[in-house]
Amino acid sequence: MQLSILQENFAHALSIVNRAVNAKGTLPVLANVLLRAEDGKFTVSAANLEIGIIHTAAAQIKKEGGITIPARQLIDYVNALPPDRIDLELNAKTQTLHLKCARHDANIKGVDWNEFPIIPTFEKQDHALIEPDILKGVIARARISAAQDDSRPVLKNILATFKGQNATLVTADGFRLTVTCAHLERGFNQAKGKNPAAALIPDSALKELSALLGKMEEPVAIAFSQTGAQVMFDLGDTLFVANLAEGNFPDFNQIVPKSHSTRVICNVHELTQSVKAAMVFARDANSIIRLKFHEQMGGICSIFGQSAETGDAAAILDAQRDGDELEIAFNGKFMLDALGVINSPQVAFELTEAAAPGVVKPVGSDDFVHVLMPMHIKTMNAPIS
Repeated sequence: MQLSILQENFAHALSIVNRAVNAKGTLPVLANVLLRAEDGKFTVSAANLEIGIIHTAAAQIKKEGGITIPARQLIDYVNALPPDRIDLELNAKTQTLHLKCARHDANIKGVDWNEFPIIPTFEKQDHALIEPDILKGVIARARISAAQDDSRPVLKNILATFKGQNATLVTADGFRLTVTCAHLERGFNQAKGKNPAAALIPDSALKELSALLGKMEEPVAIAFSQTGAQVMFDLGDTLFVANLAEGNFPDFNQIVPKSHSTRVICNVHELTQSVKAAMVFARDANSIIRLKFHEQMGGICSIFGQSAETGDAAAILDAQRDGDELEIAFNGKFMLDALGVINSPQVAFELTEAAAPGVVKPVGSDDFVHVLMPMHIKTMNAPIS
């Protein structure tokens, strides 16, 4: 392998694939990046047991070939070089990569690229298309409810289902559940039966994907590998591949309440500020935030946070209520997570009783349904007025 590449292009490629480097894994080769010159393209790749990333960088290729190089050493060295052309040449016999940039020279020993895991690539698979901003939005909304502990491993994944030009992402962590939808610019041709209607994608994988989307403008292509074990996202110069998880995700349709006796509409900004203020005290008391929806001058939402050690705070804001008066408590942090991903200026609470789950929805949009489990409030003595 022999090629030339600008230092800034090489550094950029390495920074992208570094998200998939597994420096502490049991397979030493996964701490390396794969450099490969083939078919007139120079690609930089990295993989771990969950994701793989392939980035194509502009380079002048003189001789094809490939090698895996320790990621940390290569990244640190390339970042330390001046913004000039880097010449790379591989000594295949010693598996040593020579780098020359201006007056800098280095030799880095590598490992045969055949030991690197195979990362699936787009071939002629059926694929869907989605705008990058829409994809980032649906991932952000879904991730707020993904479990972060290992007590129920399946809940550390996001259930993604595809039907026509709609994609639905579902997450749950035992305390809350999110169902969020996105419109596909182009849907899968599922009549062929080659793409799964539902897939479990690790939350951590979609977190990395969202970070890579950046300021992309072109649509993102989504496809499944030939084996159906991976989902692939084509970001133009970068291919992101995630291994699908196995397991049975809970039937979320049985969790989302089908009816309500009270519906309250609040201003998102005002409610967010009020919850943040109450959380100053509530964070010392399991983050319990009390809400009381009651009549007063056409509709009032009272918010209360209390700490036995430091004090309490209350706030009142206007609200539109349809149905019975109700007092209920939720985890304030969870409320802020939900309010933070709602783009609508107004939010609706759909409730039945203090001990039943509540539903949070943006007003004027059906792309987000958030179910919150209530918290006990009988230990809180201060009244809400």
